[in-house]
Amino acid sequence: MSNSTAALFQRLTQGVYVVGVAHGETRNAFTAAWVMQVSFNPLLLALSINPQHSSYGLLKQSGAFSVNVLKKSETEMAAHFGRPAHADKLAGTEWTPGRAGTPLLRDALAWFECEVVGEHPAGDHILVLGKVIDGRLLDSEAEPMAYRETGAMDGASVLFPERFGDA
Repeated sequence: MSNSTAALFQRLTQGVYVVGVAHGETRNAFTAAWVMQVSFNPLLLALSINPQHSSYGLLKQSGAFSVNVLKKSETEMAAHFGRPAHADKLAGTEWTPGRAGTPLLRDALAWFECEVVGEHPAGDHILVLGKVIDGRLLDSEAEPMAYRETGAMDGASVLFPERFGDA
């Protein structure tokens, strides 16, 4: 795998997050690595999400999402929220609802709560822009988890083309 496209892309520096969504009484959360700050004024975060993902509908309906920054040691939590949707991924996890009802994880390193201000198609994903309306650093001593530390946990390596230009 050292010369594969997947290995190359694992060298991009990106964190691991649990993104929370809610609409009405329905809540969900999923693991994501494609989150980044894109503006200082206003404070904006960008999230890349597959429009086929079960949480995308909740995000669209509510117009809000949370980004929970995972600690370096929370690979089990990353794996848990990375599994396909089931009855209640949040059961057994300590969380509190944010302003828009989005799940804010109590064991996270930090969290941000965002209002959707736009979206743009991005290949097989949608790039969602969120204005940060709230946030909190919960553990200033912790180090954030890097995507590379998750290894092949998400199975994404099979989604990369063998060669450039094949996608």
